[in-house]
Amino acid sequence: MPDWPLVTIVTPSYNMAASLPATLSSVLSQNYPCLEYIVVDGGSTDSTLEILEQHRGSLRYISGPDNCAADAVHKGLSQARGEILAWLNADDTYEPGAVLKAVEYLSDHPEIDIVYGDGWWIDEQGQRIRPYPSLPFDKRVLQRDCFICQPAAFMRARAYQRCPIDPTLKASFDYDLWIRMAAAGLRFAYWPEHLANSRMHRGAQTLYARDLIFRSSMALLRRHYGYVPFSWVFGYAAFRMDGRDQFFEPLQPSLAKYLFSLPLGLWYNRCKPFRFFWEWLAAPWNAIRARQRNTRGAG
Repeated sequence: MPDWPLVTIVTPSYNMAASLPATLSSVLSQNYPCLEYIVVDGGSTDSTLEILEQHRGSLRYISGPDNCAADAVHKGLSQARGEILAWLNADDTYEPGAVLKAVEYLSDHPEIDIVYGDGWWIDEQGQRIRPYPSLPFDKRVLQRDCFICQPAAFMRARAYQRCPIDPTLKASFDYDLWIRMAAAGLRFAYWPEHLANSRMHRGAQTLYARDLIFRSSMALLRRHYGYVPFSWVFGYAAFRMDGRDQFFEPLQPSLAKYLFSLPLGLWYNRCKPFRFFWEWLAAPWNAIRARQRNTRGAG
């Protein structure tokens, strides 16, 4: 490609010295000739600043208090000069060649605004746990599930400028961004290439702040769609009853959790109680049919 577009990567970080070096290395070792890298540090008290100083010639960093991760990402992306943007959390990593692959895809598909690939969930040592459950883009499925692997997503700057991150959200801000971008008519594409890794550990917000994640996600579903699907309500009901993180400790269905999900779901769907009630009634039969399909497929 004669004219390489500038790509800006932003990493928000706060006291992430243990995992930050792997993240920095995965970005700075990309085989892409036109890369801007910005790290937005929330005023870390560990050795983060010393680590960043070691890479001063290869990246730019900002350090100071911020309100939350969304605020840090938005602050970095607001200063980006790139034509293509992405953010990579301080405990996630890119696969070799990820940036080049994303640029080539967007160059070959000028009609696409956001491309996302596959990713792996990895543990604290960087070992693969299982694939991230990415799916081909479907606006209707987005109403029920955040199937876009955020670290494997790249977007055009003009798309972000049209629909930026909400810097006030404490959690689920990537899910909120994808929903708003889809509602604005921006075009997504799923490309089944392994581009990134998302680290899952007990200290990850997705797990240690599980209650916040559930409440934030259900609030944005109510705000954007006026409805919280049964799957989210049932997951939250189960979490409220047993406290399992539903990742390392898989969700365990029970009749008590199913019954508790009814009043909880009716409360969250006060404006659409009948819709939720019928979805609640159908849920056990849908689960049975899905299990039968899986059993036949395995046979």
